[in-house]
Amino acid sequence: MSFLPILAEATAAAPIPTRSMFDMLIAGGPLVIPIVLSSFVMLLIVFERTISLRRGRVAPRLFIERFLLQLRENALDRGEALARCEEESSHVARVFAAAVRKWGKPAVEVEQAVLDEGERIANVLRRYLRVLNGVSTVSPLLGLLGTVWGMIQSFNVIATSPAMGRAEMLAGGISVALITTAAGLLVAIPAMIFYLYFVGRVDRLVMEIDHYGQELVNLISLEALEERKSARVVIPRRKAA
Repeated sequence: MSFLPILAEATAAAPIPTRSMFDMLIAGGPLVIPIVLSSFVMLLIVFERTISLRRGRVAPRLFIERFLLQLRENALDRGEALARCEEESSHVARVFAAAVRKWGKPAVEVEQAVLDEGERIANVLRRYLRVLNGVSTVSPLLGLLGTVWGMIQSFNVIATSPAMGRAEMLAGGISVALITTAAGLLVAIPAMIFYLYFVGRVDRLVMEIDHYGQELVNLISLEALEERKSARVVIPRRKAA
């Protein structure tokens, strides 16, 4: 009589022991708590930076193109241009407003105003990115610390247990200890990806604001105004003798 069918039925009937994600996190020990908190911080920063770094909030193209076009066509004076910038809530409008306040000054002064305000805007755009970088750095370290601490506890249990030499006890302790490393990496990897993405996006936006700021300098500086004024002067032709 073969026992294989009976063994197969018993194996199929026996439920496979499984653990939920919550149970695994609880088994990881107290160092899982700061890792979970770091994940919530990461999600909050990603959500906030995604909204704050939208082009419409930083450098809306419609406003920029219309504003520069009206300046090229001499459709705005200093007061009207400053009013347009103050009505707009975007970051590039603040840079334009700083330049317009230097209307008619030498190009060096206007450009310096653009650079100063642009630096302040860049700091605003980079807000919280250091925290995101910190999460990507600290989370795997916390996971590694939890793993080392769990391994120490596992070996102590094995050393003091009467069932010394049982591989299943050592394997179970190691699997629990590795939970914190896995949790730390699960937080650190997306945090680093988002950090690199936002840093690249901020750099592109800052370069774009600087480019448009230089265009504005070439339109409202003293040298630019004098050049445009002289270009409008009509030189009378001499009559032929």
